[in-house]
Amino acid sequence: MQNTAEARRISVFDTTLRDGEQAPGNALTPQQKLDIALRIEALGVDYIEAGFPASSPSEFRAAQLISRNLTRARFTTFARAVRQDVATAVEAGGTENHQVQVAATGSDMHLRHKRGITREQGVAEVADAVAYARSLGVAEVSVGIEDASRGEHELLRAITEGAIEAGATCIVVADTSGALTPEEYAGLIRTFRAWAPAPIRIATHCHQDFGLSLANAIAGLQAGADEVQATLGGIGERAGNTPLEEVAALLAYKRDRLGIYTDIDLAAMYEAYTHLRKAIRLEEPRNKAIFGTYAFGTAAGIHQQGLLRNPATYEYVEPARFGRERSILIGRHSGRAVLRHLVDEIGVSVDEARIDELYRVHIAERVGGDCEDLSVLKERLIKSFEGAGELVGT
Repeated sequence: MQNTAEARRISVFDTTLRDGEQAPGNALTPQQKLDIALRIEALGVDYIEAGFPASSPSEFRAAQLISRNLTRARFTTFARAVRQDVATAVEAGGTENHQVQVAATGSDMHLRHKRGITREQGVAEVADAVAYARSLGVAEVSVGIEDASRGEHELLRAITEGAIEAGATCIVVADTSGALTPEEYAGLIRTFRAWAPAPIRIATHCHQDFGLSLANAIAGLQAGADEVQATLGGIGERAGNTPLEEVAALLAYKRDRLGIYTDIDLAAMYEAYTHLRKAIRLEEPRNKAIFGTYAFGTAAGIHQQGLLRNPATYEYVEPARFGRERSILIGRHSGRAVLRHLVDEIGVSVDEARIDELYRVHIAERVGGDCEDLSVLKERLIKSFEGAGELVGT
């Protein structure tokens, strides 16, 4: 167990507005991006990736707006390893408070089949783009190595060392296809740490193709990475990116155990996510951790019995800590314990035979396979007791 005082603060890089937004169905207007950027900044993230200015006038405008309106977080723009992309990024956001992230091609597979260039060309273009950004006055230049998880070490080392020599301040190790296990990704981070010792920062960038983005990111941070790249709600290409809320929640609960923490405002995340979800017309998932409709809800009788007596029986993750509320839903899996609880709240004295009758009428037969809120059942019970004259004198 690590002492809280010894815990290491992790930098949080939010890429909701770039990697998250570029996924199908997630397009945002510049004004929408600004609104969400300000909400994400208020959560306490360190970097906000504004987008890819060279890709379109809309992206250029979004970077302009975000760069002019952030008051605490630094902003990042994405650029290919091309001088014109870097110049456009600087034109959009200037150099103050601005980090440029240069994309590097990190595997022979991508060099050959996507880019059609040699290793030497791939290494040289990254170093040139980094040096050019620094010559324009950009103090922070990160290099995001795409497909690093499937890259050959000789190539990855050449990119890393060439970029650092040219002035890069951060290396982003991307598991672009979500191919690695936590053990494999941790090993990769340790390798990069040996090539890029402090003060060079190393960032994780993990994808969710196997559902391992959170586990991989945490493993990478424990292995020596300084920063986590994440998106609100985990939105992003294919199955998505490391979810910001899951990282923040896990580190809040496991700070002492893991020895790392963030300063993210847990209680404000759900409201920010709700705004994002509405902007991109994303239906709220039912069972997603932290943000799911029923993440803090239950319809199972055994669980309800425990929750009513002591919420800690089934709530290790506490809803109030995340701006959420507990919900007890009535469905065909609900039992009699919830009925007894409501009857006691209403103040009616009934025997077990009456409880059985209420269960049959109000749960087993009436609700069937659907679920309803506890308050709705309570209102029905009150009407039932009133109709039977059982509320007289209570």
